[in-house]
Amino acid sequence: MHTGRATFGRTLRLLKPVEFKRVFQNSRRSSDRCFTVLFLPNGRSDARLGTAVAKKILRRAVDRNRVKRLIRESFRLRQYDLAGLDLVVMCARGIDLSNLQQLRDSLDRHWTKAVQAKPAARSLSGSSESPTDS
Repeated sequence: MHTGRATFGRTLRLLKPVEFKRVFQNSRRSSDRCFTVLFLPNGRSDARLGTAVAKKILRRAVDRNRVKRLIRESFRLRQYDLAGLDLVVMCARGIDLSNLQQLRDSLDRHWTKAVQAKPAARSLSGSSESPTDS
């Protein structure tokens, strides 16, 4: 674990459509009943996060915002492990918001898969292999 402060400033966010597009087009994927996480090496020394929580999946804004806060907090705590990756987190259809610990555990599993796939993700050029999905 890194000893520095775990903040979540602008430099740690995917902000521009072109940044999201790059991850959507070239990424590796990890999916389960709660989330789909796309990840791609970014050539930087830090990790960057984007969230895509669709209104179609979670109708109420309060639910979408709650999930995004949970995702950001989980990322903030693991950002040093994820250094060098751009990540986009999407909600799965039928996500259960009543069990927040289950959602946290799901994100932790996705972060672990992304970290384990980092060396393989760096050599992504043309490889069609994907990490084992649960």
